[in-house]
Amino acid sequence: MLTLQKTDTASNISVTIADKSIEDLLNKEWLLTNDRGGYASSTIAGCNTRRYHGLLIGALNPPANRIMSLANCMEMVILNPDKSSRGKSKNQNQKVFNLSTFEFDDKFSPEGFKYIKKFRRDIGIHFDYQLGKLELTKSLYLLHDADTVVLVYDFTKVPEPAEFTLRPFIGLRDFHHLQKSYASFYSKLSGNNLIVTHALPGGCELYLNCPSAEFEEDPQWWFNFVYRKDKQRGQDFTEDLWAPGFFKSRINSPTKIILRATLSNGNEPKLTTDTDIKAVRKSLQKYQSDLITTAKAKKDKFKQLCLAADQFITKRKTPDTQRTTILAGFPWFADWGRDAFIALPGLLLSTGRFDEAKSVLTTFAHAADEGMIPNRFDDRSDTAYFNSVDASLWFINAAFQYLDITGDTETFTKHLLPTVHWIIDSYYNGTKFNIHADTDELINAGNEQTQLTWMDAKYENVAFTPRYGKAVEINALWYNALCLIAQFYTDRDKVTANHYQSVADRVKNSFCKSFWNETTGYLNDCVLPDGSADMTLRPNQIWAVSLPFSPLSANQQKAVVDVIQKNLLTPYGLRTLDTSHSHYKGTYTGPQQQRDEAYHQGTVWSHLIGPFIEAYLKVNDFSKKSKKDAAEFIEPLIQHLTENSCLGSVSEIFDGDSPHAPRGCIAQAWSIAELLRAYKLIN
Repeated sequence: MLTLQKTDTASNISVTIADKSIEDLLNKEWLLTNDRGGYASSTIAGCNTRRYHGLLIGALNPPANRIMSLANCMEMVILNPDKSSRGKSKNQNQKVFNLSTFEFDDKFSPEGFKYIKKFRRDIGIHFDYQLGKLELTKSLYLLHDADTVVLVYDFTKVPEPAEFTLRPFIGLRDFHHLQKSYASFYSKLSGNNLIVTHALPGGCELYLNCPSAEFEEDPQWWFNFVYRKDKQRGQDFTEDLWAPGFFKSRINSPTKIILRATLSNGNEPKLTTDTDIKAVRKSLQKYQSDLITTAKAKKDKFKQLCLAADQFITKRKTPDTQRTTILAGFPWFADWGRDAFIALPGLLLSTGRFDEAKSVLTTFAHAADEGMIPNRFDDRSDTAYFNSVDASLWFINAAFQYLDITGDTETFTKHLLPTVHWIIDSYYNGTKFNIHADTDELINAGNEQTQLTWMDAKYENVAFTPRYGKAVEINALWYNALCLIAQFYTDRDKVTANHYQSVADRVKNSFCKSFWNETTGYLNDCVLPDGSADMTLRPNQIWAVSLPFSPLSANQQKAVVDVIQKNLLTPYGLRTLDTSHSHYKGTYTGPQQQRDEAYHQGTVWSHLIGPFIEAYLKVNDFSKKSKKDAAEFIEPLIQHLTENSCLGSVSEIFDGDSPHAPRGCIAQAWSIAELLRAYKLIN
């Protein structure tokens, strides 16, 4: 059994480990992030279960080119170490404790998790160990503005002499890939720094610094580390890791052993000294405190959400400067346009981070092409991809929300409005992927082979939810965009305002004719190019109610909310398909094809709780009762934030079937953003 305790500080999560169940420990993960797209992540057992786990994953070209550099460490404490290290006599009272836990071929060796008393998360990660009478806390801190991790081994109670050894395991590989023993490394000592380099040309370097310990060269390959989460996902799941040697220190009294690891692309980094750990902690504490102050957060739940939101805010390096961007999810996503602009109102506007919101908007606006906002940037370069019909429309919605909340008309008119015009004109007249306004002025897009909406799962050229033609949420966004720009010009340019309002009125009329289904009492999900309607009950229609401007009557809006509440609402968000449908998949497991088939065919998406809560409150006039109901709807996700999966964040998706196991990314930007936005709407 795991006992979770939430302390008074908003960012603190404490897990008391009662019966040492390894399965329970491996299903709870932790995550620390920096503002470069780098991170550290593993389980509360300290055992890596994914290729994406590691003590330091840095970004060579922030936030791209992420490198899993320091995978883990083998840590050992010897009580009453034999003073005769040459083996002539052995102390019978000597006892060896291995702090680490690794999985090999379904066996755990060593089993250091058995000595963990408590796991704690605040500005860093902490493991409290009980080793006989010796007490030790292992802490891990990730610097906010550098790809540097600091490991602190704080020997708080030392009743007898001990020896501590620390063997670092090196990755220095693309974080999507796995490493085998045919890789080649070399290492050298330079002052107090151990520099490990991948032998390939242009390889990056890992600087290791442990000033209070001696380094002993002892290069070894360790084979076949098992990553069980990758195995469950039908992926390759074993890896070989290299260790250049080990750091060794004698412990005679309470002391701290500090290891720093810094990823570098060839330039020697500035490494702090062992006296700077207080400064590291103070800097991280101040950063969190400033976030909470900026957000004007008073309640602990809101503080926790604001700190969770910060995980996804990072910098994108451009040729001339650095701009803010939003990573879609950890551990594997980079910045995606659709996710960024669904998430921006919650992550940045609801938390008072207006300058960063402006930077995100201008980052994507500068990358627009043919009147389209990029759907994503490449993991390894600055290449932009545009295979999305909705990212550009979500950009418009976010841009107007930015204007509404900040009143920053200068930024809006100079840097955002031209892109808004470009998008609307391009969508109306035609742009990439056959995106254009049809004769009824609804947006038509794509074909059988494309996957342009957010339901974009595709495997070996099979799009499982193609939704080409006229998709319901795309046209709800289109109507909303036209109304927003018409409203903007109302007091500025009546001719322009009347033009856009006239188009919006015609779109509204066409929307109701094409999508409202009198027989079912809810909206069709998609209208195909031949005019036939896909009447499948999906959650996409909720945006036709929740967006600032709805093309539906009050009665139609209420009907949509009612049918979704009855058939798609779960404790963790909305199902993507009604359980009665023949294509419904209740679990998201197995190899990629099996998972992709389930991704939007019943799987629960937690970010959909945001538009549902907003729609529910709207159709109930934001009454006290509706707010109370809405608070109950989001409570399971609030609890999930601190008790399940990735402690301190919200999972991307959940199984459609009860008990709705968390799946996908362990921390998803729009999941946190829409929960945060829903929380503010309620409170």
